[in-house]
Amino acid sequence: MHSPYGLDLIESCVACRLRENSVFCGLPDSVLHAFEKIKYTTGYPADAVLFVEGQSPRGVFVLCKGRVKLSFSSTEGKTLILKVAEPVEILGLGATLSGKPYDLTAETIGPCQITFVKREDFLRFLKTHNEACFRVTEQLSHKYNDACHEMRSLGLSHSAAEKLAKLLLEWSSRNGENNGRVDLHLTHEEMAQMIGTSRETVSRLFADFKNHQVVDYHGATLLIRNKPALRAIAGH
Repeated sequence: MHSPYGLDLIESCVACRLRENSVFCGLPDSVLHAFEKIKYTTGYPADAVLFVEGQSPRGVFVLCKGRVKLSFSSTEGKTLILKVAEPVEILGLGATLSGKPYDLTAETIGPCQITFVKREDFLRFLKTHNEACFRVTEQLSHKYNDACHEMRSLGLSHSAAEKLAKLLLEWSSRNGENNGRVDLHLTHEEMAQMIGTSRETVSRLFADFKNHQVVDYHGATLLIRNKPALRAIAGH
């Protein structure tokens, strides 16, 4: 099915090729057939807000295609981007299970395919299918480990240059891009919100990295030209 946002929507979870890479979506066909009866699959444009920090949980959002930034704000209005969610991640899972408000804001970076399940239906599904409940527990464990990694990687860094270098190396490693190419899906302002600095600092660091031939970039494509040098900046 084609959506107006340039996406070819995959309506069937059983036929989806991403199943093999997902803790939750890799459920047996019989369980996925039951899941398909309670889900709603939709295409979203860029900059669409899925849910807002402090909002009562409506349900879970399974990211099928695209990327979603997860952020929270301080009382002073400052925004910190916690992470960029990748396909097959379940968003809003903790709030849906606990019944407490969403603790993050989720916003699409580009066109996305999202599968939504109402909270009541999702909880009933987990009670009925033990294997699905176990898979959800696994994903919560992964989320906790990822959060610890992010805090350790960025929170213990001593400088903005170190934080930015670690972020670029992580993106390169996560995407499996051996040629050193990284698609930058965030603006300098958003990257600054990820590492707790200013947009001006991120722009200056990129210029410094380029002047020292550590990286090069054309539009939204970054090329890591000297990975050992970038690792040295990151303190690896």
